[in-house]
Order: sequence, then structure tokens, then C-alpha cells
Amino acid sequence: MSYTRVDTSDVEPVAGGLRFLREPLDCENLGVSVLEVEPGWEGKPHDHDADDQEEVYVLVDGAATVSVEGEDVSLEAGDAIRLPPESERQITNGDTESKFVLVGAP
Repeated sequence: MSYTRVDTSDVEPVAGGLRFLREPLDCENLGVSVLEVEPGWEGKPHDHDADDQEEVYVLVDGAATVSVEGEDVSLEAGDAIRLPPESERQITNGDTESKFVLVGAP
């Protein structure tokens, strides 16, 4: 088969509303996740320097802020942000539910 299809609602969430799709989609190099969060949710500050993983966050619905190296970047539905591996980042959700698609690869 030349493709893999997954219904994201069939993937068991971890840490609340985070669904890792890499394994269900059988990805070799690409990480893909869907993150659905409640108002006021805050992620952990982190980077991907050790695994050299570049990331892109696409905000599909809602409003949120991504802190990148201490600089707050406001996002609205339809916005995307690219993050280099060495940059510390943290998502803070706004006043409504939000949904992100998170993509990463070395």
C-alpha cells in the first residue's frame, strides 16, 4: 500500500489532548501530533537540541501564545510558526479551546 490513513480520534491521547500519530501512520522520519487543549492550558518549556528536531506548529482552531526564547508570539487560527531545534519553546493556550497540528523532523 502506498499510504497510511488514521482517524485521529482512534489514537489514544497522552497527557490529556495530545495524540502522537508517528507510529499509527508508520512515519519513518516525520513526527506528527494533534494537540487539543482547554482554555488556560500551559505546556512544558522544552527544546529539541539533543535530537536536532525542527518543529512547525499550526494552530487550526482557537488562540494561543508560543513563547520562543522568552519572546511571546501570539497565534490565531490559521497561523503557523517554525521552531529551530535549539530554541526553547512553550505553548500557552488562550481563553478558548485550541487545536494544533504539530510536525517535527530532524
